[in-house]
Amino acid sequence: MPKGILVVLEQYNGELRKVSLELLSEGRRLADMAGLKVTGVLLGQNLKDLAAAAASYGADKVIVVDDPALKDYTTGAYTSVLNRVIRDEEPEVVMMGNTGIGRDLAPRLAQRLGVGCASDCVAVSVDPAYKLRFKRPVYAGKAYAEVATEARPILATIRPNSFSVAAPNPDHQAEVVEVAASIDAADLRAIVKEVIRQASSRPELTDANVIVSGGRAMKNAENFKILEDLADTIGAAVGASRAAVDSGYREYKYQVGQTGKTVSPILYIACGISGAIQHLAGMGSAKVIVAINKDPEANIFTVADYGIVGDVFEIVPLLTEEFKKQLA
Repeated sequence: MPKGILVVLEQYNGELRKVSLELLSEGRRLADMAGLKVTGVLLGQNLKDLAAAAASYGADKVIVVDDPALKDYTTGAYTSVLNRVIRDEEPEVVMMGNTGIGRDLAPRLAQRLGVGCASDCVAVSVDPAYKLRFKRPVYAGKAYAEVATEARPILATIRPNSFSVAAPNPDHQAEVVEVAASIDAADLRAIVKEVIRQASSRPELTDANVIVSGGRAMKNAENFKILEDLADTIGAAVGASRAAVDSGYREYKYQVGQTGKTVSPILYIACGISGAIQHLAGMGSAKVIVAINKDPEANIFTVADYGIVGDVFEIVPLLTEEFKKQLA
């Protein structure tokens, strides 16, 4: 692998997102195996302070593209800039998070570069010939495929929480290179006029280490309050099944599953979720799955590490109280 590893870094509110730290950590591990360098790319506005953070997590070089036109994400502008950066750098592999931004960018970049794209990968390995192989779930998570390609660069989106974050090394220095955006006007088909953010103290769903999700058995939107109480007690995000979203109990942005968000937390607590294959496809890679359902034959128990047969309206408040006692 002669040309190195390039990581597209995402930031939010002036901080690198957790998935970007995971990719830098894994990129550093792979680069050390093959004697390569890791390059991070930052797009946005007023990002210079983040270059030091990227260096501490393993970047040897940080390319900063600082421009007002990149303050808010737009498909055209980011694709235009990254396409040029990747062509200039000629990396062996380009990795980005399998987030909303990553899923939007990767296929467009693959088309412009004329290469393939391995999406939603959960593992990376290096064979004796120093060729990268990406592992990704297929058939709704029932099997895994190994993806390799001769075309360069290899583009891959990585599922958040697939890799551990290494301890930062403040002594690790990186070459910081500032690059002008030089956005092609033809790519600016959309311009962000305003961003309205919803304040929340809970972690973002795809970044969360712990998720509490509810299904149709929650019966209405108001009953999600008991899940929110549990989530707030243990520092978790709140998710929902498609059935709950379709019933109007929760907004679409909370949906976990094949047609929603794919998550990979350390702990996933499924409350009143039957375990449809579409839902399992979005959370089946969780490290530990706890299922609460009054139907002992519910499909969710086939993937659960721990199962509680009972009424969520009785079990969840008891769990919340017990957690409060243990965490007091």
